[in-house]
Amino acid sequence: MSNHHTYKKVEIVGSSPNSIEEAIENALAECHKSIKNLEWFEVTETRGHIVDGKVGHYQVGLKVGFRIEGS
Repeated sequence: MSNHHTYKKVEIVGSSPNSIEEAIENALAECHKSIKNLEWFEVTETRGHIVDGKVGHYQVGLKVGFRIEGS
């Protein structure tokens, strides 16, 4: 094991019909299925889909950081 950590970031978008928080949770849960060593996230954008004048889905852009294995 090295004495430092190196990270990589990926950009993802989560969605939810219920809330911004759930959109974040959904995105992170899906990311966790294929990326190891998730460490942090930052919200980069928030938007939504409108249906009949109401919120259809909340959409949240995220940058997710993960530690490169072995670092």
